[in-house]
Amino acid sequence: MRPVIDRDRLAALRAREDDLFVRLHPRSAELAAQARRSLLAGVPMPWMTRWPGSFPVFVDRAQGARFTDVDGIEYVDLCLGDTGAMTGHALPEVAEVVADRARHGITTMLPSPDAVWVGEELTRRFGLPRWQLAMTATDANRFALRFARHLTGRPKVCVMDWCYHGTVDETLAVLDGGRVVPRPGALGPQVDVAQTTAVVPFNDVDALEEALATGEIAAVLMEPALTNIGIVLPEPGYLDAVRELTRRYDALLIIDETHTLCAGPGGCTRAWALEPDMVVVGKPIGGGIPAAAYGMSLALAERLDGPMLGHDIDVAGVGGTLTGSALALAAVRATLSVALRDEDFAVAVPLAERFTAGVADAIAAASLPWHVQRLGCRAEYWFCPPPRTGAEAAAAVDEELDGFMHLWAFNRGILLAPFHNMALFSPHHSEADVDRHAEVFAEAVTALT
Repeated sequence: MRPVIDRDRLAALRAREDDLFVRLHPRSAELAAQARRSLLAGVPMPWMTRWPGSFPVFVDRAQGARFTDVDGIEYVDLCLGDTGAMTGHALPEVAEVVADRARHGITTMLPSPDAVWVGEELTRRFGLPRWQLAMTATDANRFALRFARHLTGRPKVCVMDWCYHGTVDETLAVLDGGRVVPRPGALGPQVDVAQTTAVVPFNDVDALEEALATGEIAAVLMEPALTNIGIVLPEPGYLDAVRELTRRYDALLIIDETHTLCAGPGGCTRAWALEPDMVVVGKPIGGGIPAAAYGMSLALAERLDGPMLGHDIDVAGVGGTLTGSALALAAVRATLSVALRDEDFAVAVPLAERFTAGVADAIAAASLPWHVQRLGCRAEYWFCPPPRTGAEAAAAVDEELDGFMHLWAFNRGILLAPFHNMALFSPHHSEADVDRHAEVFAEAVTALT
């Protein structure tokens, strides 16, 4: 359902904002032009092209909940590195530990004492007793799926329609008229994704059972609430049904908490008392240093003890020589010692609640058919009623309106996550930051209507 917005007025407002963006960022414009001479698409990583404006803005420094660009403009950061800086930027404790570890050796392919602390802390937070480290959540998801196929002897995995689990080939799949096809935008699929993957709609118990009943599914990999197509919450009883069905059909349940860690220190796994066979947690745990981890039940760990101690484990398709480095483990220990704790969420979640209320008030005042959704310390507004599946969420995307709202906010010193109208809060944000967004959002709605 599209909001009633005058598209000519929207185009005119966007043109004005584009002009303002260019005038505000002359130094970034210079660097962007220079970068195009050596970097593909002018950026070091493809997603950096997804921001509003006609060129990327270059960052000078970031601290807490703010960053400053090379033109000297300071922003309230509601993106936080798309969760990578969920703790806040430049935690002093992490910076000190990383600097000290760098002076004493970064990587040796041997464990450091910090590894023991990290394993015990992850067990305490998530409840799963055995852990392994990875460089990214993509790697952790890939390794978990490989273990699942090994343990079950089954060829396929099952994911949710319009999910996202990093650059894992098997997960870049959607439904099109009931057929499994590559997700739009996926480059160079290595095989027909229908050979490796079953796709089912989120919140659809019957579709999941139909997929599992084939006997081909090694594992269901899912977020407990979709976040990467926008926030889509599970309906009452849905996650219980997923757990019951995966057990009935002997498929592993792998929960990806990389983004849903916003629900609390142990993600939705702890907050909602879930019982996965494996859980994956990614970028937030390193405080900005690349790190991820995946945990598993004792039953799975005992079945994997033999292969993990085998002579050929170095070519088993899991791991990596920089994975679990002394630097990464030092960063994870420092981060989890001072951040992502109950007391941190006690500050961040009320800020997300305040954000949700402010956006809802502006929507109601304009009588728009929009909606705002929240999961823990993460919140997002939609230009439609709340979707219940990934496909509904994808169909509701309004790129013109998204682009305008992002650019309007950015030109007024507020950065939202680039892929959705999403905000993430840390203990370093303030009520003033939230109220500033509410003011800017209401001004945008007024300009549109």
